[in-house]
Amino acid sequence: MHLTIPQNYDPKLSVRDTQAAIRYIRETFQDEFGQELQLSRLSAPMFVEQSTGLNDNLNGIEQPVSFTMKDLPDQTIEIVHSLAKWKRVALKRYGFQLHQGLYTNMNAIRKDEDLDNIHSIYVDQWDWEKIISRDERNLTTLKQTVQQIFKVIKHMEHEVWYKFPQAVHHLPDEIHFITSQELLDRYPDLAPKERENAICQELGCVFLMQIGDTLTNGQRHDDRAPDYDDWQLNGDILFWYEPLQKALEISSMGIRVDAEAMQRQLKIAHQEQRLSLPYHQMILNGELPYTIGGGIGQSRLCMLLLGKAHVGEVQASVWPQAMIDECAKHRIQIL
Repeated sequence: MHLTIPQNYDPKLSVRDTQAAIRYIRETFQDEFGQELQLSRLSAPMFVEQSTGLNDNLNGIEQPVSFTMKDLPDQTIEIVHSLAKWKRVALKRYGFQLHQGLYTNMNAIRKDEDLDNIHSIYVDQWDWEKIISRDERNLTTLKQTVQQIFKVIKHMEHEVWYKFPQAVHHLPDEIHFITSQELLDRYPDLAPKERENAICQELGCVFLMQIGDTLTNGQRHDDRAPDYDDWQLNGDILFWYEPLQKALEISSMGIRVDAEAMQRQLKIAHQEQRLSLPYHQMILNGELPYTIGGGIGQSRLCMLLLGKAHVGEVQASVWPQAMIDECAKHRIQIL
């Protein structure tokens, strides 16, 4: 557990007013985001069967919450970590066409999360996925999509300012693009998270690209699952967040693997046994569309737009009592 207390923190809104702002942000953003990217809203599962290979295994260390059910006693059921793989299958299953896509409310439990101001065991995000052509599997498509998302976030800033002018946290006017290798070259003496903080403080907002592969220092910037994002065509949207004096990740996204990228990355990750799973077989056999997709943190976005010091101010979760007590001393209102 780690807690940062901003100096002279002022929540600006009462708990009830904060709840009204959260509702407004969530409802307005998803409508505008869906229109901008031509996405339709779909219902999504909270849990999947382990044997399908549909769950996101994140960095391969965090374990999903799992259980068995009475009518399927031989199957292990897992609460999703994200819907990265499920979405791609859903696009095929429901007959989506080129440049059409979906978004959904994703709720998950990540029980192994290290708790701090921006990390909770409860995850709520808009998961989204869109069909692209094989020729569109490139950096141009990736950057254009990032720009679209940034545009919607900036528009939301103005919407929130109109409704809650005393609370809105102002954002930079543009987003910059940099690869994880370029970031290492720029700050060779800093650790990965320190590099993210440094570039975000310098530029305000960045899309940090190409996360997962080994860099020239023999390390990875961050661990990424090898079987959904193409590590050459992915990245994170990061804002410099003044209240906490650190980078705040709002979205992780990317162009998804084709058969070649998936096999290469599974070999690097020593997880080639996953190639026999149904989802992976569909990719190898060319049965799934080429897609781009990602997740946008709902509570993170509310934090960002309202200038909140702790994610527990915008979502209800479970926290150590010591953290709750310390927050209360500094006007941080944990739900």
